[in-house]
Amino acid sequence: MTRYLTVSLERRAVTARARLLDHEAPRTAEAVWRALPLAGQVFHGKFARNEIYALVPAFAPEEPGPENQTVTPIPGDLCYFSFDGVLENPAYGYDVSAGTSEHRLLIDLAVFYGRNNLLLNGDVGWVPGNVFATIEEGLDELAAACQDVWMGGARGETLRFARAEEP
Repeated sequence: MTRYLTVSLERRAVTARARLLDHEAPRTAEAVWRALPLAGQVFHGKFARNEIYALVPAFAPEEPGPENQTVTPIPGDLCYFSFDGVLENPAYGYDVSAGTSEHRLLIDLAVFYGRNNLLLNGDVGWVPGNVFATIEEGLDELAAACQDVWMGGARGETLRFARAEEP
């Protein structure tokens, strides 16, 4: 059975529908599915170009590990990254309270909305992400809203991932 989730920018009232890649990334897709709904302050990518993402505390009982990884995500890819302490560097500008004192592990759930992305960070090198879903409906509208996050600002905007209603 094919499973779907929604990706929304709440203040901008835009939602896209994505298909979980259960065959390509079974561990990651299952971990995300079990944890839904997930939401957080949206950020726009600094290094990867056409990316928005939310940072959430670790939610999987066991990390899925690498699967269906890429360093060149394409429009519509949803990627899972885990970071253990690396985001605490003040140069990144994050509020370290995004994680909890017990868990330094943060999960980055990212949405790629345009072309020419490259997951290369000058401080740590290549940052491969697990592609766990692909947007099948609403990418154009979401991409326009993502551009508005880039040019208009992310402050006060929430990126939400939820299970999609059955069609």
